[in-house]
Amino acid sequence: MDAESLKDTGGLWGHPRGLTTLFFTEMWERFSFYGMRAILVLYMVAPTEAGGLGFKTEFATTVYGIYQSMCYFPSFIGGFIADRFIGGRLAVLIGGLIIALGNFTLIFNGLPCFYLGLSLIVLGTMFLKPNISTMLGSLYGKDDHRRDGGFSIFYMGINIGAAIAPLIIGYCAQSDDFKKWLITIGVSPLSCWHWGFGVASFGMLCGLAQYLAHRDRLKNVGSPPSAVAPAVTKAPDDAILSEQELLPVPPVETEVLKGGLTKEEWARIGALGILFFFTILFWAIYEQAGSSLTLFADKLTAHEIFGFKFPSSWFQSLNPVFVMVLAPVFSVMWVKLDNKEPSSPAKFAYGIFIVALGIGIMVPAAMLTAKGLVSPLWLLGVYFVECIGELCLSPVGLSTVTKLAPARLVGLFMGLWFFAVAIGNFLAGQIAGHFDTNPEHMVKLFGAMAVAALVAAGILALVTPSVRKLMRGVR
Repeated sequence: MDAESLKDTGGLWGHPRGLTTLFFTEMWERFSFYGMRAILVLYMVAPTEAGGLGFKTEFATTVYGIYQSMCYFPSFIGGFIADRFIGGRLAVLIGGLIIALGNFTLIFNGLPCFYLGLSLIVLGTMFLKPNISTMLGSLYGKDDHRRDGGFSIFYMGINIGAAIAPLIIGYCAQSDDFKKWLITIGVSPLSCWHWGFGVASFGMLCGLAQYLAHRDRLKNVGSPPSAVAPAVTKAPDDAILSEQELLPVPPVETEVLKGGLTKEEWARIGALGILFFFTILFWAIYEQAGSSLTLFADKLTAHEIFGFKFPSSWFQSLNPVFVMVLAPVFSVMWVKLDNKEPSSPAKFAYGIFIVALGIGIMVPAAMLTAKGLVSPLWLLGVYFVECIGELCLSPVGLSTVTKLAPARLVGLFMGLWFFAVAIGNFLAGQIAGHFDTNPEHMVKLFGAMAVAALVAAGILALVTPSVRKLMRGVR
């Protein structure tokens, strides 16, 4: 398998061809997801006379946190269903169709359509999100050094979609020029938010179209269990003996323990559990981007630079733009470092430390709001620093799951990874519910998050050697 995967270099930057298909599928799915996210809280808190729902900030951020968490929480169910019944390829297709339907439902007015649309997006994401990452990992053999680089490229695709979406969808939802155009065609300008949701649905359909057009590149991954080829017949005794002589671990490591897993597999699962715990804190802080930082951008930040005015939702494009610039750098860097590359838990510690620095920038920014609107350069700095932390942790986390999880349970454990992300997103919404425009209150809020992340990074750095032992030779 390793030799065959290494021969496939027809995709982006010498990676397997299937990476290209998954890259564009995820790019359009994230266009849909992040475009809708860029306007979701703003739509909920906007007064009804402006076409919004008129929710109070605390309730809006709670709904946001629950929605974001539920987009990830049931992912392990989608992974399990794909592993046991339908396979990853079909799961991604089903998920994409349901996501498109969910965004389409949001086009219509009324709370029933609003909650139904969010629920459909949650259901679709349950199928798509864990299985597209699992298929990506399956494109690489266990010793293929391109794996982490491939996930970084995949992550760049995510952020291309995330960068473009707020510009287009935010323009439809907030721009005065677009509202004037709606009036000229006889449409109420109060429907602008729903036009944004419609564009998100169209983006998901674009992703599905190219996924189906290039599905042949994925013929060797994501098959349902019934389609997997049966095991080869028993080899001659001399062949078995020669293979045993080449085993890298003592035979005792293959002992099957509780749950039908080996001692080595249980140890690696333990390592994943530790990393999942620290992942929760990372996302609780990072996902302030769609809630408290969005409100800060809308209420307390100047929406103008060099005389050019723009919608507040456009701030959501900053982080993905930085990721697009830096993802190839990280991809090449991990490969170039080779044996000197930091271990996965070390990368996690770096990521949490750096996101602490990023949210810490909000402390002096909050202080300056006492004098009026602050420069957009403050948020630019926050998103740049947090981008570096994200690239140290998120794509590496996806790759680590595919390396440490038992081969027959990769979809399930990818779902559990997103379960940890879900908890982080839920906590992000709860934390953002404490946001208000009082400078002293904001200093305490953002400062507390920075301190918590610094402490967590220090603890993870201390336990990294122990985690590496549990990983049993996997970096």
